[in-house]
Amino acid sequence: MVIEQISAAFVNGLLMSLVLIVAIGAQNAYVLRQGLRREHVSAVVLFCAASDAVLITAGVVGMAQALKGRPAFATALAGLGALFLGAYGLRALWRSRQPGALHAKARGATLSRTAVLAQAAGFTLLNPHVYLDTVLLVGSTGAQYGGSLKAWFVAGSALASALWFSALGFGARWLAPVFARPRAWQMLDALIGGTMLVLAALLARRALLGA
Repeated sequence: MVIEQISAAFVNGLLMSLVLIVAIGAQNAYVLRQGLRREHVSAVVLFCAASDAVLITAGVVGMAQALKGRPAFATALAGLGALFLGAYGLRALWRSRQPGALHAKARGATLSRTAVLAQAAGFTLLNPHVYLDTVLLVGSTGAQYGGSLKAWFVAGSALASALWFSALGFGARWLAPVFARPRAWQMLDALIGGTMLVLAALLARRALLGA
């Protein structure tokens, strides 16, 4: 009976996390792009997976209730996220207009690990959807479990996140032959830029409505 409860909590956390994070978004797009560039991929994957694990844990132990009672904080977070995504989206669209500078292995200037992780932190921590998914939705579900089952739920959710980001970052290299052509990089940057701007507009709308 105990093993069945542990298995149920673990699998529930695994499946719920996968359903929420396997979607095209700012964070996933950034991990994919770094994987294609083969630039500090391990650091980015580790950071994103660790961040999800921390946020999920925080949600399960009670952070969800704390955030629900702070609408001003949610509004400010949405505004910051809109500015960050908007700026990055415009940069991506600008890159897509410069085919002469597009190279599959060295697309644009090479960034330091610190700069890459700073960008990853922005896509992770300034994205309200991350908090909605990991802290509120996953966290509130995991909080319903009692005792040590909470830990197994968190373990399943964290594993799903780690597996997804690893597949996204390290699996991107299989697409390298496609992105050996400058045109493919242009299309990717245009897609990423458009996605970022749409997300930025949605976040800006949320901030204005919440103000």
